[in-house]
Amino acid sequence: VQLQASGGGLVQAGGSLRLSCAASGRTFSNNGVGWFRQAPGKEREFVAGISWSGGSTYTADSVKGRFTISRDNAKNTVYLQMNSLKPEDTAVYYCASSSGSYYTTKEYGYVYWGQGTLVTVSS
Repeated sequence: VQLQASGGGLVQAGGSLRLSCAASGRTFSNNGVGWFRQAPGKEREFVAGISWSGGSTYTADSVKGRFTISRDNAKNTVYLQMNSLKPEDTAVYYCASSSGSYYTTKEYGYVYWGQGTLVTVSS
């Protein structure tokens, strides 16, 4: 499975972006998917996760109420809607497909990773 993350860019604080994670080569409709981010000089952190059906989702406390994860299995795509963006949200965002049907907050639970898309939030 190849994952392609897209949708990043430069946005002012308070603005919105929608990231997409598209799978090719094989469907990931049976797998959980997670979004991670890595800010300059910091470790990669888990941001949001979604189960194979979309019936179970999770967002980290740092983005809760501002970010929403969703998926469209017919399009083999997972989305991360990011609203009310803050400068501290600046990071490279990665999507990843888990080895099972659900997400996990741990990197080792993911088998396939996208290349990352840069989000820059200006103050």
